[in-house]
Amino acid sequence: MSNLGICNRHGYVSGTSCPDCGDAVDVVLASGRRTQLSKFLSGALRHFPDDAGLVLDERGWTTFDSVVDVVTDRYDWATREHVEAVVLTDPKGRFERDTGSEDSYAAGRIRAAYGHSVDVNLDPGETPVPDTLYHGTAPRHVDAILAEGLKPMSRQKVHLSGTRESALSVGERHADDPVLLVVDARRLQADGQRILKRGEDVYTTDRISAEYLEPVEPDDVGGSVS
Repeated sequence: MSNLGICNRHGYVSGTSCPDCGDAVDVVLASGRRTQLSKFLSGALRHFPDDAGLVLDERGWTTFDSVVDVVTDRYDWATREHVEAVVLTDPKGRFERDTGSEDSYAAGRIRAAYGHSVDVNLDPGETPVPDTLYHGTAPRHVDAILAEGLKPMSRQKVHLSGTRESALSVGERHADDPVLLVVDARRLQADGQRILKRGEDVYTTDRISAEYLEPVEPDDVGGSVS
């Protein structure tokens, strides 16, 4: 991740200049600490809220104030502004905020938008789902997936991507030469299975039978995405 800065006119931005006006920005959080804080927030809201000292409701929400308290207790360099900046600028939409009637979302609630291993029931989304979705995986998993389908594994849901590039980027976390699987989302939904959008380019659903999956030939993938 790049440094986090703040533009006087456009708020928090990634990088050293504002993408909207081109002005140089003051650094709020250096790249390394931004990554560290983002990983902690994702883990605490998805996987280990109890260990972090957070209480999630049945929908995965907790108060923003409690998250700030946990973060500032853990990292002596962290501030409320740092938490706010990381959440607002997350490139993959990992977090959702609920401001209620307050002027600032920081007075309301926060939750992870997807990727939970703890038992939460996220509300249904209303965003239309593309007819085709994608899943990137390591070559060693392909035979099992094509035989048994895509399973949630350690997560509550199967996670899919809206673009080939995003799926390949996810796959590269597990292998240098990821395999791209095409998911027939249109037929899957027509057959009664719900798919929900849960981030900038993330979609979740239950286990997917192999009949809805098709691997992309290596020549058609277009190369890996770093």
